[in-house]
Amino acid sequence: MGSVASVLALPENEVSGRGPAVEDIDLLRARQYDLLATLLGRAPDATLLDALAGLEGGDGVLGTRIADLRRVAAETSAQAVEREFFALFVGVGRGELLPYASYYLTGFLNERPLARVREDLSALGLERGEAMSEPEDHLAILLEVMAGLAAGRFAAEPERQAHFFARHIEPWAGRLFADLERATAAPFYRAVGALGRVFIEIEAEAFAMDG
Repeated sequence: MGSVASVLALPENEVSGRGPAVEDIDLLRARQYDLLATLLGRAPDATLLDALAGLEGGDGVLGTRIADLRRVAAETSAQAVEREFFALFVGVGRGELLPYASYYLTGFLNERPLARVREDLSALGLERGEAMSEPEDHLAILLEVMAGLAAGRFAAEPERQAHFFARHIEPWAGRLFADLERATAAPFYRAVGALGRVFIEIEAEAFAMDG
């Protein structure tokens, strides 16, 4: 799975680069969404693990979780993380976890939550690209859409962020990350789960305050 730009056809009026109204905090949020999307979409290679090992933790609970991810990235190998990713998300037949909104919200794949995602992607002018192999309600794709909204990559009203988050991420993403956090045989992805859970909680609180 690549970026949204590689798996979805972007609208003709896509915002190119950083728009003047995008604040630094929103760019930081977009980077966090992009990071989590990348780690859920594919197993990180050695280059990405090296970059993660160089992250700065910072203060607060989010900074602590970033520091934890930095530590496990420095202690593991690309081969070990690839085995974790396969067991968790691919498996023989299926992985331990199914990171799809339809599954977490209904217990089945390709249900109404997927249709709702497609409705909102269409409203943003995004279409399924030929390179896309996953249903659009895969959490990696949803997180990349949020990254695009936060960074101003798409021409969309500011309130689109809160709408998309509340409709497609808040109802279930925290549960997926919590399940990932409990993956006993996956130390790297446990750290990813903890970081994701905390970040989603922070985002939910921020959107609630804005509302």
